Amino acid sequence: MMLLAAAALASPPAPVRAEDGLAPRGVPYLTNRNRTGESDPAFVYGDARGTLEAGYCDITEERFDLLATVAEAAPFRIPDGVLQVENVRPAPIEDVLSSLGTGEGEAAPVLYIHGFYLDFDRGCIRATELQESAGLEGRFLWFSWPSDGSLFNYTHDEADLSWSVPDLTEIILTLVDRFGAGRVSLAGHSLGARGLVLAIQDIAARHPDVELGDVVLLAPDMDFDIFARLLPRIRPVVRSITIYVADTDQPLALSETVHGYPRLGQTGNDVTRLEGVEVIDLSDLEVRSPMGHLYHVYNPEVGADMGQLLNEGLAPASRRNVVQAGPNLWRLLRAE
Repeated sequence: MMLLAAAALASPPAPVRAEDGLAPRGVPYLTNRNRTGESDPAFVYGDARGTLEAGYCDITEERFDLLATVAEAAPFRIPDGVLQVENVRPAPIEDVLSSLGTGEGEAAPVLYIHGFYLDFDRGCIRATELQESAGLEGRFLWFSWPSDGSLFNYTHDEADLSWSVPDLTEIILTLVDRFGAGRVSLAGHSLGARGLVLAIQDIAARHPDVELGDVVLLAPDMDFDIFARLLPRIRPVVRSITIYVADTDQPLALSETVHGYPRLGQTGNDVTRLEGVEVIDLSDLEVRSPMGHLYHVYNPEVGADMGQLLNEGLAPASRRNVVQAGPNLWRLLRAE
């Protein structure tokens, strides 16, 4: 459990300041990617397997009026600025965890695991956007496993995700040991959601008395039937499980073709089989990403809904723009 307890006395270096005088946006991270030796912040970490490290990733945004004009006419979201990694500041793991705060009255951490086809550079940017959209600043921690960042290396990514599950398991246990029972919430996207479920399964088998917080699975790329079989083992150790699904998710449709079975993040599954799980259908929302898979980044309604769950502890019936569509199925509507 104390795999991460490698404390150091020095404080992490101060973030590089942006030209406008404001501290760059960014996230604290844990990663088991390899260190490349590159000085370019975008390439500090590669796509090979490495040892567990931590630090802070800072990003800046350069805004362009032309992009704003194009964005208004585009059928999906185009940001009116370009985000880029400005600085990566490796730091002792203990320092990164300490920066989240451990006081009784302080918010407990939310650990986020990214999905397939994502290098460290783009992952830092997307994690920052999700952190801000859900209002999780100060308690958000990003785990980056060695995804290749290549659209054609799906099976390679599956292998690297499986290899990363033991590290993810120990990270979660260390956070629980540090922050307390029921105070560590978890979120995973796509293939990362599969890894998260497998880590929780491992924890439940070895530590059946552990108490985790809320679990959020965004567009989970996992066999629906396998999840249904594992659910009785993992549900007792978590406070809640929320799954976001959409009928416009093209990568999950492709994954179903590759694997031969429906994915957990697709619509159309018999979710009444998932006792104790709340399923949020996003099909009524505007499709703001070209493939319909990154709604947690591109649709502010999703971040806002996550924020109501993770920050306020609200059940679906109490959250804004959510209507019931089944015993444990809900539809998130467009914000008025």
